[in-house]
Amino acid sequence: MSETIQTNKFVELAYRVIDQKTDEVLVAVEYPIGYVHGANEILMPAVTEQLEGKSAGDFVEVAFNGNQVYGPRDETLVFTDHVDNVPEKYRKIGTTIVAENEKGEAISLIVTRIDDASLTVDGNHPLCGREVVFKLEILNVRDATEEEIEAGGPIGATPDIDPSLMRPI
Repeated sequence: MSETIQTNKFVELAYRVIDQKTDEVLVAVEYPIGYVHGANEILMPAVTEQLEGKSAGDFVEVAFNGNQVYGPRDETLVFTDHVDNVPEKYRKIGTTIVAENEKGEAISLIVTRIDDASLTVDGNHPLCGREVVFKLEILNVRDATEEEIEAGGPIGATPDIDPSLMRPI
C-alpha cells in the first residue's frame, strides 16, 4: 500500500505553472522539489490542501489568480533605460537583476524587453495579473526523518526518485 500525503510526510513532486489564457508554460521545475508536509509553507495553502491524501503517481491541478497571491500588478515597478547603461551580462530576456529600493531592501527585477536602444525590467512577480494553473505530479511520499521535519525539507540535494521515470505533466 502506498503512503499518502499527510503531516510529517516527505513529499517530492514536479510541477508546471500554466497561464490559463494562453496555455503558455510559465514555470517548469527541472529538478524535483521536496518538502515536509505540514512543516513549512513552501507551497500555497490551496496547493497544500489539494495534495493532502494523495500518493506517488497522482496528479493535482490547482487554479489560482496571481493577484490574490502576489498582489495586483504595479506599473511603477516597470523601468526602461538605455541599453548602454546596463552591463552586458544582464542584456538577456528573463535575466533576474537584484537591486536595492529606496529603503535599502533587495528587490528582484526581471528583464522583459530589449532592443537596440533600450532595456526594460519588471519588479512585479511574474504571476501578477495572470490566471494560472499549477499542475503537479507526486513522485514520492515517505516518512520524513526527524532532521527533515526540523528543517522543513530535504537534507542534501539528491532526490529520492529516479528523474528518468518522470512523465510530462
